[in-house]
Amino acid sequence: MYRIRKITFRILIIYGIILGFSQFLSSCLSFRMSESEIQKEFFTLAERPHEHQIAIGNRSINYAEIGNDSLPVVVFVHGSPGSWSAFVDFMKDTTLLKQVKMVSVDRLGFGRSHLGKAEISLEQQARYLMPILKKYKQQGQKLIVVGHSLGGPVIARLAMDYPTLVDALVIVAGSIAPQLEPNERWFRLPLHFWPIRWLIPASFRASNTEILYLKPELEKMLPLWKNIHQPVIVIQGQKDNLVDPLNADFAQKMLVNSQEVKMVIVPDMNHFVPWEHPELIKNAILQVLKK
Repeated sequence: MYRIRKITFRILIIYGIILGFSQFLSSCLSFRMSESEIQKEFFTLAERPHEHQIAIGNRSINYAEIGNDSLPVVVFVHGSPGSWSAFVDFMKDTTLLKQVKMVSVDRLGFGRSHLGKAEISLEQQARYLMPILKKYKQQGQKLIVVGHSLGGPVIARLAMDYPTLVDALVIVAGSIAPQLEPNERWFRLPLHFWPIRWLIPASFRASNTEILYLKPELEKMLPLWKNIHQPVIVIQGQKDNLVDPLNADFAQKMLVNSQEVKMVIVPDMNHFVPWEHPELIKNAILQVLKK
């Protein structure tokens, strides 16, 4: 009995150490800039982003905004994992600030929107973002949504379910085709269950959960693509190792009722478009504004 207790005690100590280290990693790998980092980024500018929380039921969404209220609005939706600060470079771009107000969100499970507690339903993700779009659309401005990676299907679902709130879409390396989702359940499924799920950083825990269930969520959207009538710009690199480049072909095939579909396909570009090729997203936004 004593030996069993001793072994159990040691296991608990080891588990506690691992859990503590995991929490430390969570704070380091939240994919969100600290307040001091944000202040440093905007130190030389006249304005910096302001964060807000909006409550929907028993959950709340965190988002940041910057710019003049009278301008058209661009809403950025990050991938997985990520946070609103993934688009911080756009929010300090003086050319964009002269022409648009910018809003960037923490999707559920990331940043300050219930970190680690993912929402697997794309329909629900869109529903939780809807009040933010509605807030700005009520002011009468044009509203453009930009979604990177898993943010791509989220903004597509927004346009499907709330067409009056979205005027144009920019899908950047979007994982939107269910048949192209990689079969990774062999390692994602074990990471989803206790106690292993609590041994990985919160941002990765949320990411693993939503990606695990992404394929059936994308399948639910298949009959709804015909509901997208807004202009769409699709940006995709052919050297993307995280999202199959054929997702761009899927978008062109499914957007049968869109007013206009423009494809921006770059042969030597990878998945990290917002950081390595931000000019493509910036140009897409400026093009949409001219419509």
